[in-house]
Amino acid sequence: MPDRDPICPLCDRPIPDGGGSLHHLIPKLKGGKGGPTVLLHVICHKEVHATLSEAELARNFNTVEALRTHPRIEKFLNWVRKRPPGFRSKVPGKRRGR
Repeated sequence: MPDRDPICPLCDRPIPDGGGSLHHLIPKLKGGKGGPTVLLHVICHKEVHATLSEAELARNFNTVEALRTHPRIEKFLNWVRKRPPGFRSKVPGKRRGR
């Protein structure tokens, strides 16, 4: 019997094989190399980086709980939770500069 898929700590949906991406809670560029990481859906990870700069992530959004409080991410999570676990989509809007 195969192991159960890991659960995305951001959206609480199962992450199918190959659908996960490792997120450094403190960006590597801001001293987070070797720091805590979480496995997120690729789409959730892209949304985090499309929404927040590395500095914002390091300063104010360096926990899953804090990420969930950001208005755009909260809105995204409410939307993506209605999608199947393997759902992929281009993240709308321009990716933020680093």
